[in-house]
Amino acid sequence: MVVRPATTVAGRVTVPGDKSISHRYALLAALAHGMSTIRGYSAGADCAATLTCLRALGVRIRHTPRGELQIDGAGFEGLAPPAGILDAANSGTTMRLMAGIAAGRPFRCVLDGDASLARRPMRRVMEPLTRMGAAIAARDWRPPLTIDGTQLHGIAHRPEVPSAQVKSAVLLAGLQALGRTTVVEPSPTRDHTERALEAFGVSVERDGASVSIEGGQRLGPRDLTVPGDISSATFWMALAAASPGSDIQIEGVGLNPTRTRVIDIVRRAGVRIDVEVHREANGEPVGRLHVTGGTPRGFSIGPEEVPAVIDEIPALAALGALLPEGERMKVAGAAELRVKESDRIACLAGGLRALGADVVEYPDGFELVAHRLTGATVDACGDHRLAMAFAVAATRAGTPATITGASSVAVSYPGFFEELARLASSGDRR
Repeated sequence: MVVRPATTVAGRVTVPGDKSISHRYALLAALAHGMSTIRGYSAGADCAATLTCLRALGVRIRHTPRGELQIDGAGFEGLAPPAGILDAANSGTTMRLMAGIAAGRPFRCVLDGDASLARRPMRRVMEPLTRMGAAIAARDWRPPLTIDGTQLHGIAHRPEVPSAQVKSAVLLAGLQALGRTTVVEPSPTRDHTERALEAFGVSVERDGASVSIEGGQRLGPRDLTVPGDISSATFWMALAAASPGSDIQIEGVGLNPTRTRVIDIVRRAGVRIDVEVHREANGEPVGRLHVTGGTPRGFSIGPEEVPAVIDEIPALAALGALLPEGERMKVAGAAELRVKESDRIACLAGGLRALGADVVEYPDGFELVAHRLTGATVDACGDHRLAMAFAVAATRAGTPATITGASSVAVSYPGFFEELARLASSGDRR
């Protein structure tokens, strides 16, 4: 994809349905008893992988002419042994959460994915599920995972590294377990699973850093709407933030307090963001963000903040690259970035250097010094968030830039480049 320098940045945009919430609503609807309807389900490939896995387990799913998703749930006991591999494609969320479900079913499941997912470590989810009673085999803790499910028992799990996906997998397993299951987090992570469980009628106990559920609870069908994805919205925040005279309004975006730390960071970078909460949908706050350009300044992201913004760091790196000349951005405590869809630290550093920024890598982060950007050919490493980050940065380059691997945006934001062309217009249409 060729991205040309932008002369104006303005407009209204509605981002795709939140990926994290879409996964969870689909999984819980499949485990409920009755027909659930989901509006705004993410059109990205990751969330499609979750539907593929559920269909392989015998769940009936249909798309209506109005674009809604209908899932006919039959409870945990309604899941059937799969005829083949459960293919999570590129979705780590699908694999980890499906592992929590498969751990309690009385049959074998093999969870696998593409080459990128096969390199991602699964030890942190395998260990607690094994403690609960499941038998899980994998080579070097990486996919494919062969899971022989069984009757589980509740545990108290204290993960060393905060992870919403691991927490969610343990809670899904806990729904099938005998007794009580508790997860005590070292620092808070997104709580979409807890809110979604409550929306489906599950009693969830929260006490500070711990969340607990009793096994054997029955889920009821629901009529649900997925709010817009704040991770996707962060790319438009970055675009508007560094463009003088810009004005972007992002409508219908999810404003869950465990996800809005990114707004605080963008504001700390000197950007004006007005937030309006309009309603609450199934326990999730939803509203509008109004971002206007100005003169951003250097900022840093510390280890205590990383768990809350791990998915938004590529977009924040694009903002860092668009800072005034000589301003700095620093990220520390984010070693998790090295085992995402790509090594996001190395690939971000390489791509932003190609565009003209000065980037130094560290084992758990990076430091960026902004310079005037120039057009270049930049490799997104097959990573959707990097493709979008490089494209946003390229709108302020002196000449057009080419993003290779740009089709990866289909994982989370299939229409991203069309929206970018609409919001960041250029007088040069050659």
